[in-house]
Amino acid sequence: MCCLLTIVIPWCSSEGSRMDKVDVLTRILKSDNTSTILGGQSPGSVINSRKYVPVTAGGQRDDQRSLDDAIRAALCGETRAAVVVGSEGSGKTTALHKLVADWAKGECLQNFSYVFNFQFREFGSSADELSLETLIHQSHHQTPPDFTRLVTEKPDGVLFVFDGLDEYKHSLDPSVLTLTSDLTQPASGSCLLASLLHGSLLKGAAFLVATRPTDNVKFLRGTRVKVLGFQKPQREVYFNNFFTGRAAANRAFLHMERTLGFYEFCTSPRFCWTVCSVYKWLLDSDAKLPETLSQLFADILVHLIQTLSLNKACSRGLVLALGRVASHCLREQHSSCSKHPVDAFGLQQFPTSVDSFLRVHGEEELSFHSQLMREFVLAVAFFLDASTHEDVEKTLNDHKAGAKLLDLFMSGLSEPAQHRSLEDSLGTFSAGQIKAFKSWFRRRSEKALKEYDRSEHYRCFHLLHQAQNESLVKEILTPPAHPSIFHENLSLQDCAALNFVITCLGEREKVSVSRTTISRETMEILAPSVSLSHIVILSHCCIHKESLPLLASAVSMGVTRELDLSHSSIGDEKLQILCAGLRESKLHSLNLNVCGLTAACCGDLVSVLTSETSQLRILQMMFNEIGDRGFTKLCEAMHSPNCRLQELQVQNCDLTAASMEAFAAGLCSGETQLRKIDFTGNVIGDGGVQALCKALQQPLCKLRSLTLCDSVLTGACCSDLKEVVMSEHCSLSELELSLNELGQEGALLLCQGLKRPSCPIETLGLTRCDLTPAVFEELASVLKNGTCRIKSLHLAINKVGDQGVKPLWDAVAHPSCLLEELSVEMTKLTDASVEDLCAALRANNTLRFLELRNNSLTDAAVPAIVQVMKEKHNMEELNLRYNDFSEDVFDMLEECHNIRY
Repeated sequence: MCCLLTIVIPWCSSEGSRMDKVDVLTRILKSDNTSTILGGQSPGSVINSRKYVPVTAGGQRDDQRSLDDAIRAALCGETRAAVVVGSEGSGKTTALHKLVADWAKGECLQNFSYVFNFQFREFGSSADELSLETLIHQSHHQTPPDFTRLVTEKPDGVLFVFDGLDEYKHSLDPSVLTLTSDLTQPASGSCLLASLLHGSLLKGAAFLVATRPTDNVKFLRGTRVKVLGFQKPQREVYFNNFFTGRAAANRAFLHMERTLGFYEFCTSPRFCWTVCSVYKWLLDSDAKLPETLSQLFADILVHLIQTLSLNKACSRGLVLALGRVASHCLREQHSSCSKHPVDAFGLQQFPTSVDSFLRVHGEEELSFHSQLMREFVLAVAFFLDASTHEDVEKTLNDHKAGAKLLDLFMSGLSEPAQHRSLEDSLGTFSAGQIKAFKSWFRRRSEKALKEYDRSEHYRCFHLLHQAQNESLVKEILTPPAHPSIFHENLSLQDCAALNFVITCLGEREKVSVSRTTISRETMEILAPSVSLSHIVILSHCCIHKESLPLLASAVSMGVTRELDLSHSSIGDEKLQILCAGLRESKLHSLNLNVCGLTAACCGDLVSVLTSETSQLRILQMMFNEIGDRGFTKLCEAMHSPNCRLQELQVQNCDLTAASMEAFAAGLCSGETQLRKIDFTGNVIGDGGVQALCKALQQPLCKLRSLTLCDSVLTGACCSDLKEVVMSEHCSLSELELSLNELGQEGALLLCQGLKRPSCPIETLGLTRCDLTPAVFEELASVLKNGTCRIKSLHLAINKVGDQGVKPLWDAVAHPSCLLEELSVEMTKLTDASVEDLCAALRANNTLRFLELRNNSLTDAAVPAIVQVMKEKHNMEELNLRYNDFSEDVFDMLEECHNIRY
């Protein structure tokens, strides 16, 4: 029923049960010592070389440590069970062998007296029933006579190690199996395994299971350990161990990281072994290292064929036969297949050659050493044999359930530079197949880029990346098709493809990446794209500290003028690193909205703003808790002749009146170029406005735009504001006071100032300021006085009704009125106002935007409004949304393209 692959039984506490650990260690180190380029280095060879590099594991809480430590911790934990899950070639088997070898050497897990190491697939090779006792005795003849009694009395001294659960073809669901608790009772393989793993048999024993992802995992108890493989530092150690010369190791490592390091399978020790083996061959031959995954596997295939010493015809026949095997496995979605159908594919002609590509399981099954090579040989076969694979779409559809990279390999192989070496070994690629693929690719790309499926966009970029054809990129991604690039949730592989496309297209207006983890590796890949883009948006991203020097360098060395890091939770520490690198940049705009910043960051921002080369003109800081202390520090930059800041947005930054004196001093410094400030959502209060107004009347103050929305102001501040707008030194053209309780008295005071003949105000915001009809009447008088410059007036959410707004309509109709934009949203307008509204619109030639949302206009108002809008070509937009219209008038409203309803 089962072959016990390796059984290790060391000493027990009693003298009569001591076992030979030397024999145990010998069995481990000499088991299956065959290493192949695709199959990887054998576990015994790795351990013998003393160059074992532990792989990384992630636990249930996403913490990372070495797989060895994670296993040991799990086996010493409460459940005393570990389930190790990892992909193909991730280092699971080697880690298990190393664990048993270290145990046999007395270096770890010495609380276990017995350790048994099984391969799961061997349990299904026979229908015979065996007891656990018989199984162990048959597989290891040195068990003591009283072995059964010893393990029964002390089961917590026993560890079972099982490898390859994914290769076990039967269910381990305990609800459908009859479990046994007797070591001497014969049972089927499934029952025996389920009984052991669920604690029915030899309860208290520990177990360790290693597997690729598989459904049977859900039936196992124990700590889940996810194998993450080699992270970048471990890959570097591995390359240094593999190559004898440090220079060669460094060259090979850096090249792989640049060209392949973004693929998830680069974390696989087996893949690293393959890359190192091929790179060494290429370096020894003074050959060029591959630039893409397709080129890598082309080099691997050429190397294997040369090693086999086959002529061109035989090599072609072998690859075509392997292509048929690959097609069969991918169609059936099996990692392995039986030898019987495989023989019909022509492999029997190459009995000594297939071992380089395939491995044998028992006597009946074969599988590819590398799932990547399986897809690659199918792609090669597509271009070698047009009779078998006629249609690109059909070939891809037939294999899409099992293949992940087939189209990428085909894209790479369609380029002469990438298939030329293969043609030298295999013969000519079909020109018709190459033409058919390129035609399919152009059609698919054209369709994908017109739609909004991001996954299709990414796939198009990946195919272009594999092709490595700059002219093809420019042909497919013409400027109208992709003027700016917006992407989110990018993997490293996506970033590499995106960067290739952008570097081929050259300098561009914008690149936007959001909701993506920006690690050091990510920024290393994207740095060229950042440098080529005038506007760089990295919003809603998780930006790692290590990536920031690279980002700053890319921005400083390139053409970037705007950098948007909003909603990326940078925090003070990371911003300090970024600022250190931005002091020499040419940035004009920096967006740090909602970045988790405090007062501690403001000194670093001042250093950027006051550097001799600073070109920063716009700084956005909204929703950061910098407070008065931070803002006061920021104001120091306004005293520097190097500071070129023109616009500062500090909405909702916990500011109060306490910091307004520092800001006022900065405005009067004579050095500042600041022209626009937004204090929305801060508690500036009347006292803060008083301090500001003193500065606004000074001749050195050149501020043009002041926004104080929702700043806890009352009518008491309006006397100070009146003095400002009446001052001959006032330079304000935009004053935004919305969402403050100014009331009638305060607003009327302001209107007195607005009547000054040379008052510079052009934009005035008074939305929801508790205004009355008397204020509307006074504002109308201002608009008609012949000297008023106001072009934009916002009076929404002041519920004055038809009679309150009526004076405004009279003002709009007056020839002296210069209004271009007017908002009377939610002012309780009804159909009674329509006659005055239409008369005003007919008489006016300057108004372009009128906001009438959220009023009480009905269907009866529509004909007159539509008629006047058809006449007025200067009106760009009339917004009537959220009034009391029925669907009956929608067709009539639709007649005017400039009406929103």
